[in-house]
Amino acid sequence: MAAGALPFFYFAWNAQDIIKMATRVTRDPVMVFIAIIAVLSLMELCRRCVGIPILCVVGALLVYTFSTVRFGKVIYDLFYTTTGVMNTPINVCAKYIVVFIIFGAFLERTGISNFFIDLANSLCGSSAGGPAKVAVISSALCGMVSGSSVGNTVTTGSVTIPMMKKCGYKPEFAGAVEAASSTGGQIMPPIMGAAAFLMAEYMGVPYSQVALKAILPAVLYFTGIYIAVHLEAQKLGLKGIPRDELPKFGPLMKKIYLLAPLVVLVVLVSTNTFTMQFSASVAIFIAIAVGLINKDNRITWKKILDALEAGGKGTITVAVACAMAGIVAGCITSTGLASKLITTIVAVSQGHAIIALFLTMVCCIVLGMGVPTTANYCIMAATCAPILISPEIGINLVCAHFFVFYFGIVADITPPVALAAYAGSAIAKAPPMKTAINATKLAIAAFIVPYILAFNPAMVFIDTNAISVVQICITSLLGIFGIAAALNGFLYGKLNPVFRLALIAGGLCMMDPGAMTDIIGLVLVVGIIIFQRVTSKKAAA
Repeated sequence: MAAGALPFFYFAWNAQDIIKMATRVTRDPVMVFIAIIAVLSLMELCRRCVGIPILCVVGALLVYTFSTVRFGKVIYDLFYTTTGVMNTPINVCAKYIVVFIIFGAFLERTGISNFFIDLANSLCGSSAGGPAKVAVISSALCGMVSGSSVGNTVTTGSVTIPMMKKCGYKPEFAGAVEAASSTGGQIMPPIMGAAAFLMAEYMGVPYSQVALKAILPAVLYFTGIYIAVHLEAQKLGLKGIPRDELPKFGPLMKKIYLLAPLVVLVVLVSTNTFTMQFSASVAIFIAIAVGLINKDNRITWKKILDALEAGGKGTITVAVACAMAGIVAGCITSTGLASKLITTIVAVSQGHAIIALFLTMVCCIVLGMGVPTTANYCIMAATCAPILISPEIGINLVCAHFFVFYFGIVADITPPVALAAYAGSAIAKAPPMKTAINATKLAIAAFIVPYILAFNPAMVFIDTNAISVVQICITSLLGIFGIAAALNGFLYGKLNPVFRLALIAGGLCMMDPGAMTDIIGLVLVVGIIIFQRVTSKKAAA
């Protein structure tokens, strides 16, 4: 610990002299030794509190960098400039993310997670397959604050997965629902697992705009999962939880004040009343006040200290992940790897955007395996986003960043390294690979929506009007319904292969915001729904 901390304290104490020395700093063996110790200690800290996958990415890049670039230049770039460890991710982490992690820790101590689960139970627990719908809603609400797909899967999954199994869902399906929902929590505004602040910094867009643009894709994602679990319940003939065993909505509404910290935070940040840091600090004090009012889970001095401890531990994980992302960015800058990657993908795709998008998607899923949300986005923004923004491909800046962020996130449920799905399978006592495959099917919207918004920025409210937004919302939701039904193979009855293909085609047409595609999709999807409804009624009669 002392060896790891010393180089950073030394750098801070002698910052002005070191900056004046510029590249000459690497001529001093002591300064080189300090930089090496700093990077190695960060990597060991990463191994202990983040995990091996991101370390493999960093290690491979370091080997490549040292083999192609002069040793002194690499050391200088990685530690003594703002292109390495001290890159944008660490800057944003120190400015914004730390205080939001502490805010999240205080929010948990107020009992808001239990409130979200009870609220979801009250709203849809009694409907067909209710526990799975509870998992979808509660994970969406809890996941946006947690900043970890795996952490959220374990936290809410310990409650929801046994409920789903008891209801009648197969273990691999129950684990998949929780994993897919928890992963989706990272794209859920307003916080998006703290990545929203990084996106605002990288794209040069106000935070409130980032949260607004993320709404429709997030709604489509969770709607797709919700429809899938409903159709699975109908297919299996599952019932919900008896109403007398569920929390009553009326008494639950008396605890609506638990949402006050979140509401205040969103209002203060979106209206630019205060800075984001100050707004989060105000929200923390409101969370403490709310905890004092809550009789069922009253906050105490011990809980306040626990929240600060949990915030500190959470900060270490995120800060180290951001430092690793900085090293990745430093290696890419030193070697010019980003331009090489752009040249390669442009050459392979021959300027066809769809091929470039597919290749970029593969890069994002591979690089995002097992990487925490914040570091995940930083790596994607440094390596993959420039490919799509390049003049040869020509994807809109905002759309490109959303594209790479979404595919980096779904790496947590995409085989073979689907950490969130594996965590869900452990709780459900189900085969890991089956759980991961089910989670991928449930999260199909996350594999489709990024392509749609890449070609049509109206999906993220760019160059559009109010009428178009309403049209996009309605047709996209119908489209995702068609795709979910096709993948499940059940609507009002079992679907034959022709109808399933037609529903997929119609669903994809309706998710593309265009008049002609909407009409074609509407005819296919609505036509099959009506036909299935009439056929099922005749069969029942």
